[in-house]
Amino acid sequence: MKTLLSASLALTALSGCQPETEKPNILFLLVDDMQSDAIAALGNKNVYTPNIDGLIAEGVTFTRTYTNGALCGALSMPSRAMLMTGRGVFEVQSDGMKIPECMVTLPEQLRANGYQTFATGKWHSDHASFNRSFAAGENIFFGGMHPYEKNGHCSPRLHHYDRTGQYKETSFIGEEFSSKMFADAAIEFLSTAAKAQNPFMAFVSFTSPHDPRNQLPDYGKKYKAKDIILPTNFLPQHPFDNGELAIRDEQILPPPRTGEQLQEELALYYGMVSEVDEQIGRVLNALNATGEREHTVIVFASDNGLAMGQNGLLGKQSLYEHSVGVPMLIIDPRSKKHGFKTDALCYLYDLYPTLCDIVGIEIPASVTGVSLKPLLEGTTDKLRDDIFLAYSNQQRALVKDDYKYIIYNVEGKITEQLFNLKKDPKEMANLADAMPQKAAAYKEMLIQRLKEQQDFCNIDTPLWWKDGHKITWDELINLYIFE
Repeated sequence: MKTLLSASLALTALSGCQPETEKPNILFLLVDDMQSDAIAALGNKNVYTPNIDGLIAEGVTFTRTYTNGALCGALSMPSRAMLMTGRGVFEVQSDGMKIPECMVTLPEQLRANGYQTFATGKWHSDHASFNRSFAAGENIFFGGMHPYEKNGHCSPRLHHYDRTGQYKETSFIGEEFSSKMFADAAIEFLSTAAKAQNPFMAFVSFTSPHDPRNQLPDYGKKYKAKDIILPTNFLPQHPFDNGELAIRDEQILPPPRTGEQLQEELALYYGMVSEVDEQIGRVLNALNATGEREHTVIVFASDNGLAMGQNGLLGKQSLYEHSVGVPMLIIDPRSKKHGFKTDALCYLYDLYPTLCDIVGIEIPASVTGVSLKPLLEGTTDKLRDDIFLAYSNQQRALVKDDYKYIIYNVEGKITEQLFNLKKDPKEMANLADAMPQKAAAYKEMLIQRLKEQQDFCNIDTPLWWKDGHKITWDELINLYIFE
């Protein structure tokens, strides 16, 4: 790996970019399927996450961050595309499967402004957009998840960086756990990039704690199932058909599920949370060793959340907090805010304009997200009035003030939910019947927001879309085309 990566970086150094030493570096740490509730510093008494806890103590944590949703079951594909383009779920192409050239990615914009851009780990879009974005990379994983049968986390199928962008003869089978291989690549990059004149952007995109969870590495804290405290909103099964009860994620452990089964599953999940936390610590130690920590903006986030027994679910194909809410924090070494938490509403894709704002480069016209820099600086405590959420053609939601309204349409059967998130953050008490006027008001606001966002569904009609059938893969990838 070292020879390939060093050669790639050497070519990057010859790209003709002017030195940009006055701009801070960026270290972007992204994890996969991590609940906000799966972090010790945010209140989880089950799990051990000392390195993520340290980042929370050092930076600003956005406690009400959401991914905008998805049209398909693989939430990470649109979520990561939204993150990279700074655009919403109805503004990315083919649910994120491809990022067209008309959408300038975050690393692409940084690269155009003199940054050394590097990536390791997961990329859930096309090869061409990866190479537009990153001048170098190593131990790259193209796809959604490692398979259970072979080449899982313990022997992942990865790629070396291919400057042609073809990636036809660059694959290999890794000999160590995926998180360690991604951390190893990042550590080598940091040791080299820190010596260059230009600032760097390192995108370290882990595939943990996404399943398969059938094999854990020999490092990281392990958990005993009997010691796991179940979430307070654990249910054996979801109380009604939300349109996705037969999807793969839900069938990993088919419902109805027992508390003992969930304790076993959570013990494995927390084991993966702790192992990726350990590798994050290795990357941070490597950054410290370069002497660049005080000149580096650090971002930590997850692409989406995950249900682990909450509300009777085991996947992320819902609009509950555990699935669309994500952990997110920013450390700006120039800021005096340490260990600060803000409950301002924001989207994960707001990170794009925020980072441009922080490092002082232009935000491309293709970006529709909102810079969170005023929240970091403390000049405001609110930027967005509400958050809209969408999943497939069967679920829509609106978050505003203390309430969340969710509406489902499964083959014409309508179900509504209204939760007071301030009093009921675990979404256990549905108030839709008790507060029909508020539910109706939120529905009207949601209809307006979805019209503004050019939602392909019309939730003010009985079937929402066509004849009410669940949207297919072929249909959804052809809905939003921007080329």
